[in-house]
Amino acid sequence: MTGLSAPSGLSDTSTWLPLDGLAPGFDANKAPTVADLHDRSLVLRCDDGSTLSARFSGTRIDWTHHASGTDESETFLVDDGLYYVQFHPSGTPEQAYAVFLDLREGRALVVLSRIGDTAPRVTQTFLTATIEGIDARGDVPAPTTSLIGRRALWVYSAAHAYEHLYLSPHWYTWQCLAGPEKGLADTDENTTYRLRPGIFVFTWREKVIPCGSVTVADHRDTRRLRSHGVLFGLDGTGEVPTHFTFGAHGKLLSTTVHPAEYDPADE
Repeated sequence: MTGLSAPSGLSDTSTWLPLDGLAPGFDANKAPTVADLHDRSLVLRCDDGSTLSARFSGTRIDWTHHASGTDESETFLVDDGLYYVQFHPSGTPEQAYAVFLDLREGRALVVLSRIGDTAPRVTQTFLTATIEGIDARGDVPAPTTSLIGRRALWVYSAAHAYEHLYLSPHWYTWQCLAGPEKGLADTDENTTYRLRPGIFVFTWREKVIPCGSVTVADHRDTRRLRSHGVLFGLDGTGEVPTHFTFGAHGKLLSTTVHPAEYDPADE
């Protein structure tokens, strides 16, 4: 009997595309940035006792959080009054900030990504916060198991498409369906937070390629999913931090419902 084998090279992770090799064209479906926060100052009171202050001016942000700096930033509108701000501090290039601002609810979520020396090379810290001067109401952003069992298609450009299978509170599987990584797949660490009903911050940390991602995904219409995100990690040399934003359109492909006694959400 003739056995089946994987196409040559797919299992050799040393040949996988580095993060900087993925970047060209990957951002084709990125949403336009918005200037809604221009000339506005915000102070976030984080749950760990720290304070993050930010002043927005055009495409730049003046920020203070343990350290301080003035850097390029990108702001995306996720929903009414809900913004995603991403910046990569030039003074600490091994770090990147993703800040989710809910100006309607007076709440925020800060995700600080760091490049380290152990696997996974990129780790992430999550801080919930309140926004000074806005009465906080509604639910605090919190970890959620709402995505578990879903299988989603995400299209990043005419050439790049992936599917995600959300397995558990800690793991998800990705598979490239189109693009330079076509045929590659892996299971990596993830963390999911709920911002609003149907809107989630979904993050992951890869073990093969030294990178991590922070995305915000709108699942309210399962036929028209939308996400905004960033990839952050090291280039092909393993030395230079690489940071770029992207966007994707998607759809829900299927949902698995586990028997209660085997539900991975209860781990």
